[in-house]
Amino acid sequence: MNEPLHPIATHNLPSFITAPGETDVLMVVMGVVLALSVLMFGVLFFWLHSLPERMAHRSHKLQLEIVAVLCLISLFTHMHIFWIAGLLLALIDLPDFGNPLRRIATSAEKIAGIETEEDTLHELPGAVAPTTPAHEKNEVSHGTDAASKKGEGPSGPTPKSGLARPRKKESVHA
Repeated sequence: MNEPLHPIATHNLPSFITAPGETDVLMVVMGVVLALSVLMFGVLFFWLHSLPERMAHRSHKLQLEIVAVLCLISLFTHMHIFWIAGLLLALIDLPDFGNPLRRIATSAEKIAGIETEEDTLHELPGAVAPTTPAHEKNEVSHGTDAASKKGEGPSGPTPKSGLARPRKKESVHA
């Protein structure tokens, strides 16, 4: 396989030039480098597209789902404005209006004498637990008022579970 070189060719050829019929090592190495660089560029691209979502998830933002959807829309449509909007939403801390409003509603129900539903208080993260003692809870759940047991309030028929509970009248302040 030692073919003679062309008479015009130089006798000291560089090492990356291969003889006919031999494996081109430089081409194989460059093929592996190209495949790895394309794979790593794809990983970097997907990692960068999920950056706002991971930022919102790490800081427990309320708008996590919106940020995730904006990142997916940006990924599939190649419109980078959605990614920028998702990044801005992940960086901005939106105020939580839900929990304070629920607490206000619970306090207003207590003042008005309306029984709060226990299941809604357990579902809400950060909701205020009712301050009714345990023995009064059992009496209230059986349809009798704790105040009427002590003789402080009017005693009357117990309301049925399907009917609305009558509200107490408050005195009018002038």
